[in-house]
Amino acid sequence: MGRSDRSRNRRDQVRGRKPSKDKQIEVELPREAINLAVTALKKGQTLIYPTDTIYGLGCDASNYDAVEKIFEIKERDKSKSLLVLVDSFQMLESIIENVPDMAWEVLKVNKKPLTIVLDRPKNVAENVVAQDNTLAVRVTNDPLCRSIIKKLRKPIVSTSANLSGAPSPVNFTDIHPDLIARVDHVMDLPLVHKNIKPSSIMKISSNGVIKIIRE
Repeated sequence: MGRSDRSRNRRDQVRGRKPSKDKQIEVELPREAINLAVTALKKGQTLIYPTDTIYGLGCDASNYDAVEKIFEIKERDKSKSLLVLVDSFQMLESIIENVPDMAWEVLKVNKKPLTIVLDRPKNVAENVVAQDNTLAVRVTNDPLCRSIIKKLRKPIVSTSANLSGAPSPVNFTDIHPDLIARVDHVMDLPLVHKNIKPSSIMKISSNGVIKIIRE
C-alpha cells in the first residue's frame, strides 16, 4: 500500500467516525443572520462572529485585501500568523498540499477545539500563510461557523475579536467598542459552547513530528 493509499484510509476513517455526544449540540440556526454574514464575506468585508471557542474576527481566507483589513483592525504585526476555520475534512484537504498521516490520527481521536499548524498550504491568500509556509487550521464543530463556511464554500479567518495584546472576548460585551466600529459586519449572537477558552494548538510537520504550541 502506497503513502497516498494509507493517507486516504486514515482520512476516510476520520470522516466516517461518529461525533462524540458533547459535539452533538442542537441549535436553531439564524438563517437570515448567516445569509447576511456570507454576503458580507463575499464582498470582501470583515466580520465579528461567535466561534467554537471565543468571539472571532474573520473574513474570506482567500481574499488578500480582506486579510489585510484584519491586520489593520487588530493593529496586529503581520509577522504574527492567523488561523483559518474549515467546515469539513474535505475542505482541509483542499487548502493543504498533503495532510500528514499523523494529523489524521490526531483528528480521529480529538474531541475538543484543536488548531493544527500544517506545512504547504494552498488556495488561500498569501498573507494568511505564516513566514515558514505553514497554516494554522481548525476543523470547526460549531454549527453556526460550519453553516457560514459551507454557504461561503471557502475557509474563513478566525482570530480573536480583540485589539492586539488585549484579552480574548468570551462574551460579546468583552469586545472593545473601538474594534466593533472598525468591522464591516457584526453578529451579536451568543456562543453555543460554554466554559470556553482559546483552542489548543499543535504543529504537525510533513514528516509527522508533533510540537505542542498551546495546551
